[in-house]
Amino acid sequence: MAKPRSGSLLFLIAALLLAASQVAMASSDVPFMVAHKKASLKRLKSGVEQVAVTIDLYNEGSSTAYDVSLSDDSWPQDTFELISGSTSKTWERLDAGSSVSHTFVLESKAKGVFHGTPAIIKFRIPTKSALQEAYSTPIPPLDVLADKPPEKKFEWVRYLHTTTYLLFLIYLPCL
Repeated sequence: MAKPRSGSLLFLIAALLLAASQVAMASSDVPFMVAHKKASLKRLKSGVEQVAVTIDLYNEGSSTAYDVSLSDDSWPQDTFELISGSTSKTWERLDAGSSVSHTFVLESKAKGVFHGTPAIIKFRIPTKSALQEAYSTPIPPLDVLADKPPEKKFEWVRYLHTTTYLLFLIYLPCL
């Protein structure tokens, strides 16, 4: 039987990480866009649910990004209706270390599980003529208009009442 060479594998991984960090340091004078997309569901009444989408955009690089545009066209019009805001937004510039946020609200038209795609961010850097592209984080699947059991908001009150009653019965004979 041959022994696994874990030492050489670790050396290879360390060498790759070192090379990747040197490449990253060589090109560190550029914008580095990080985008976080999140969605929350809010049931208004039976058969109507709103989806509030927020996309936070951060420039974690060391230089300014110009002509920044955000587009989130992953919401099909036959399933969702735009209530407020817009699914796209532009900014003239996003300085290094700064952040912006964009929010829009949709209303569901159909019941089912929705799998959204990441939003697309395009921006320009002074050293390159071509637009750069970045993607937001994807959202987890949304179960729109799902049949959810009613929440037990006041379950703790019943527990407290029962516990107090039992404690009273236990300590009553001691008096």
